[in-house]
Amino acid sequence: MRVLLANKFFYPKGGDAISFFSTAEVLRKNGHEVAFFSMHSPQNIDSPDSRYFVSYVNMDGGGMIDNIKMAGKILYSFEAKNKLSELINTQHPDIAHLHNICHQISPSIIDTLKKHNIPVVMTMHDYKLTCAAYTLLVHGNVCEECSGGKYYKALTKKCIKNSRLKSAVNVAEMYLHHKILHIYEKVDIFISPSRFLIEKTKQMGFPGRFVYLPNFADAGKFEPFYTSDNKTIVYFGRLIKEKGIKVLIDAVKGCNLRLKIIGDGPQRKELEDKVSREGISNIEFLGYKKSDALQNEIRNCMFTVVPSEWYENNPLSIIESFALGKPVIGAKIGGIPELIKERETGLLFEPGNSADLRKKIEFLLSDHTLCNKMGINARRFVEEELTPEKHYQSLLQIYQSLVK
Repeated sequence: MRVLLANKFFYPKGGDAISFFSTAEVLRKNGHEVAFFSMHSPQNIDSPDSRYFVSYVNMDGGGMIDNIKMAGKILYSFEAKNKLSELINTQHPDIAHLHNICHQISPSIIDTLKKHNIPVVMTMHDYKLTCAAYTLLVHGNVCEECSGGKYYKALTKKCIKNSRLKSAVNVAEMYLHHKILHIYEKVDIFISPSRFLIEKTKQMGFPGRFVYLPNFADAGKFEPFYTSDNKTIVYFGRLIKEKGIKVLIDAVKGCNLRLKIIGDGPQRKELEDKVSREGISNIEFLGYKKSDALQNEIRNCMFTVVPSEWYENNPLSIIESFALGKPVIGAKIGGIPELIKERETGLLFEPGNSADLRKKIEFLLSDHTLCNKMGINARRFVEEELTPEKHYQSLLQIYQSLVK
């Protein structure tokens, strides 16, 4: 089968891009031909298909003319349609599997795919089908006011970077795609990595055919280590408000442990200033670390923490921690409880509640035997339930249900 994979980033930026590349790897491993469609960027991985990629879109903006051009591409990119037509005419894919295409590519490509009678599958990585801001968040707080297609709420609340202009573009995008073009209704099947995302999308009023298929990990690429008792815990991921890192910092303040915060993001300086101002000495900011170095840090900790305050989907950070033999303490929100089984593979706490998180951290720190047992269970869960083979078989069934 010839599969066209599309994602706006062609380098491992975030969980959606990692999922995109993992899908390509598992398809090729099982003998399928894969073609790529994406956006040009200096950070891109080399690909012979890059000649079909759309030109780089600078979302940080520039002058008025640049911003007008950018808004046009966000709403409906004719460049993307034309470039994709060229790719289709040379590669002749049997099916298209879209990941994150909004803004930089735009869903205009769905029209092109349908014009060529190509079935379309789309993996949902966020809440873009129902929320102008992708995340069901406004200024760091959970928000569902766009439910039922009331997208104008994003303009009144300035949901996009606290900018009325940027919010207006996203609101126009939502009304164009959902109320005028009904473009996402042309997608044959939506794949959701979490059950929560399916239920929330339906609840918010979006119709569609959904299939649950969680993320996966190749356990062979992760060497587990179960016996750490060094009272070191790890957070890894983007440093942004909705990840709940302030709550984690408050939870560990004064505890007999060391917290390593790995990653970067717009909140880093604010968090470092907080730690310095409050004289917290047991927290270390390590910045961004590449795969091997990151795995080594996780391997040598007791457990990791996912303190999110937004509706997480199916976090790869949890799956990767499990693959390395580490239990996870996670917020009881979004799709997180679907992965963390209480006292089997980790612990759950009330989101935003630093006292509850502290209690769970101290409990797990105090029982090395239980911590190690949870780590073994977590690794087994990945080896048995979240394998590339299982994921591939489910994905193949989805494809075959659409390809005649």
